[in-house]
Amino acid sequence: MSGTRFGVLISGSGSNLQAILDACASGAIAGEVAIVISNKADAYGLVRAELASVPALHLDPKTFATRGEYDHALRLALDEARTDFVVMAGYMKLLGAEVLDAYPQRVVNLHPALLPSFPGAHGISDAFNAGVKITGVTVHFANEVFDEGPIIAQRPVPILEDDTVDTLEERIHEVEHALFPEVLAAIADGRVTVEGRRVHVASR
Repeated sequence: MSGTRFGVLISGSGSNLQAILDACASGAIAGEVAIVISNKADAYGLVRAELASVPALHLDPKTFATRGEYDHALRLALDEARTDFVVMAGYMKLLGAEVLDAYPQRVVNLHPALLPSFPGAHGISDAFNAGVKITGVTVHFANEVFDEGPIIAQRPVPILEDDTVDTLEERIHEVEHALFPEVLAAIADGRVTVEGRRVHVASR
């Protein structure tokens, strides 16, 4: 398979990874997942990668003396896989400067809220508990600050009167599984350009 090569970083079940793998397999994304890397040994996303015959790697931050050494090992693994873009799909760590500098405006993150509202690890529950009527999903380029980089795409999700955090989370995940592959398809097609904080996505 040819096309854009994505290095996907995960920390958990990898449901968004699966959506990306499926989109690559169907041709919806003109590219492939070159490697999957997790900071958690028990992340089911590693199993998903192996089932798709994609190289899967567990890099345990605790085995490195410093944060810088871990970031260096992460960059080397991405480089060795000939990664074009880095995709953070539920990766619950802030990337260090070495990876961000090696892939400028080529690190893509998914967040389960409409940034800049409700950044951080609890975007779904924070929005629910705040009583807002609309939340959603954001895909953005990552930088050295959590959930702060230029926004590529957003999609709203209403919070219904009978919602719980769990039901809201289910519907947000459904939107994530659609929006994330769409954005990566646009990136693979070369339809995404960045001008400062503004990101332009051309139609097909």
